[in-house]
Amino acid sequence: MLVIAERINASRKQIAQAISAGDRAFIQGEAKAQTQAGSHYIDVNAGTFVGEEAEKLKWIVEAVQEVTELPLSIDSPDPAVIQAMMPLLKKTPLINSITLEPSRIEGMLPLVVAHKTKVIALCQSEHGSAETTEAKVALAGQLVEKLTGAGVPIDDIYIDPLVYPLSTNPKSARATLEAIGEIMTKFSGVHTVCGLTNVSYGLPARKLINRAFLTAAITMGLDSAIIDPTDKQLYAMLKAVTLVVGKDDFCMDYICAFREGRVE
Repeated sequence: MLVIAERINASRKQIAQAISAGDRAFIQGEAKAQTQAGSHYIDVNAGTFVGEEAEKLKWIVEAVQEVTELPLSIDSPDPAVIQAMMPLLKKTPLINSITLEPSRIEGMLPLVVAHKTKVIALCQSEHGSAETTEAKVALAGQLVEKLTGAGVPIDDIYIDPLVYPLSTNPKSARATLEAIGEIMTKFSGVHTVCGLTNVSYGLPARKLINRAFLTAAITMGLDSAIIDPTDKQLYAMLKAVTLVVGKDDFCMDYICAFREGRVE
């Protein structure tokens, strides 16, 4: 189960303040905590700094790479920003994210191919985001076709069906879960990924809902997630469910996580 650490995102107030203040120690503390918590990639995002995104993201990338050897997930909707980050990276990144919108796929796909990166592909087109299971699976198919057609190995593709807040769309979680199952069945070798926090937005006890959705998604085949790995209850649930559904050979991931104090 691939864990993409989500905390260094400028949409979070503390992160935005640290970026504005040039507080390198704070950003590096977040990077170190997420590394120690068991992440595989550190997501970095400076999207709220309109007009300064590339400059701020460059600063984040340099700060984070000073304290962790994990590869980064470069999170931006702007192909020019992604391109500006590539020469700075010490390891091959995950590009987060591509869509079927012409400006986005035309700008980002050449970068994915040239740098042989993994890529998160959102079920979204110029006509909007997919709401139903059928629409999510249809867009996933188009993404897989375009990406593999350009030479991207299917093992490097992570489809995000996009889950929306249950507070505004009570059927979104179920549609997303069903889409995950169908995508993993129809497109052999592809991966699915999800940003969990959207599902609980606007509701009380959000962490409980996040854990419930993660559990259900893993049972449907989800094999990567954008999460806060320092949330020990969420991380423990991820490890336990992965074990229960038979995706942890000889229980080694679970046992290692327990021994390292990541499962309580």
